[in-house]
Amino acid sequence: MSPRSATLIGLTAILMWSLLAVMTVATGTIPAFQLAAMTFGIGALVGFATFLGRTGAAKALRQPLVAWAVGVGGLFGYHALYFLALRFAPPAEAGLLNYLWPLLIVLFSSLLPGERLAAHHVIGAVLGLAGTVLLFGGNTSGFVAGQVPGLIAAFIAAFVWATYSVLSRRLKAVPTDAVAGFCLATALLAAAVHAAIETTVWPATALQWLAVIGLGIGPVGAAFYAWDIGMKRGDIRVLGAASYATPLLSTAFLILAGYAKPTATIALAAVLIAGGGLVAAKDMVWKR
Repeated sequence: MSPRSATLIGLTAILMWSLLAVMTVATGTIPAFQLAAMTFGIGALVGFATFLGRTGAAKALRQPLVAWAVGVGGLFGYHALYFLALRFAPPAEAGLLNYLWPLLIVLFSSLLPGERLAAHHVIGAVLGLAGTVLLFGGNTSGFVAGQVPGLIAAFIAAFVWATYSVLSRRLKAVPTDAVAGFCLATALLAAAVHAAIETTVWPATALQWLAVIGLGIGPVGAAFYAWDIGMKRGDIRVLGAASYATPLLSTAFLILAGYAKPTATIALAAVLIAGGGLVAAKDMVWKR
């Protein structure tokens, strides 16, 4: 596979993740861990389906404990927090807080051995912080007490995903097929937590069932395999820069679906957060 093809595949993950918020809201009132168990189970099936006809593909599941810890910890931790955020907080605000992860990936990557934190990294971080402050300060109606846990979950989720992504770059030898195992383990873990603390709520309409299936196939399924291919074989600079379009697209999809109102505050906050990420990722775009 050529770097160009791998990069294009990686870009499809960004588009699928842009649909994560609107599709999650469309699933109705399914508890967070139950939803994670259902969608990751479907996501695992998507990966295992590619094993068919490929001799030895299952050997990819034999990975060191650290690979499983990073894979399952990142997938389970991030999505559990993200689904909780969308259950308790306004979807647009929670989505924008969560989509600080592209900026955090740049900042965390710059602190890896052989890298350094440059001025444009700091400027990008300040812009992203300004967008977050505007997001809270511009909410004239105020956040009710019950929404605060969801907003906190969204913020922590951004750190979890950024950490997972940076650590994944240090595990380049782990094949993409292993992601199917990570998804299955995440589904089982989520199911166990659901059984312990939640009450099962099945989708009430055909649209909600379709949203669950769509989540499992796309944003909580194929997107992970596509991102893994892009990160390991494609142009990481292009993929890193392109990921900052995710909050803009995500908010746009929420507005188009009627789950959020197109206010000037949300638009400006999205531009600041995405713009901060682009400034911080300057090296990814211009360095040759």
